[in-house]
Order: sequence, then structure tokens, then C-alpha cells
Amino acid sequence: MFGNLNLGDMGKMLEQVQEKTQEMEKENENKVFTAKSGAGMVSVSINGKGETVDLNIDDSLLEDKDSLQILLISAINDAFKMVEDNKKNSAMGMLNGFGDIGNMFGGNK
Repeated sequence: MFGNLNLGDMGKMLEQVQEKTQEMEKENENKVFTAKSGAGMVSVSINGKGETVDLNIDDSLLEDKDSLQILLISAINDAFKMVEDNKKNSAMGMLNGFGDIGNMFGGNK
């Protein structure tokens, strides 16, 4: 399985993975994901680092605490899911750029 393993190549690949990961993290910091609930009565914006950067609540919800809580939870969960999906998609895209990983380990002879 590891008969053709070249540690020098593996070290170079690990450095490339680290560099790509850092680039991806910087790109994601600048992205903002916005989720809405209650037909737009609540909107939450979260950046790629998972920090809430904006929150908007329709004034009509200020008198209905239960509805406000439900809509906030929904919008926050949706926004965090967007961030996580973006991270997964970015990671998969990065790994696809290293198509010869299998060759390093003798998998594609």
C-alpha cells in the first residue's frame, strides 16, 4: 500500500494543503450568509467565521415574544447551516484540486 510513498512529495503536499486551507479561511472570512424566517420578518447575517454580523427584526414581533424566539432560532440555525455547507464545499473543492493523492499512496498504479 505504501510501497511507492515518497515522504518528500508528501511533505510538499501537506504544505500545499496548509496554504490552501489558509487561503480558504481568509476567503470565507469575507463571505456573509443571510437567512430569513417568518417571510422576512427576521433576518440574521453570519460571516464565514461564524460570527453574527447583522440582525433585523420586524417591529411587529416585539410584542410577540414566543413567535420572535421561534423565528430567531430558525433564522440563526439556517444561517449557521449555510456557513457549514460553505466550509464543506470549500474543503471538497480544495481536495479535488489534489487529484493525485491516491497516487502518493500507490492506489492508482
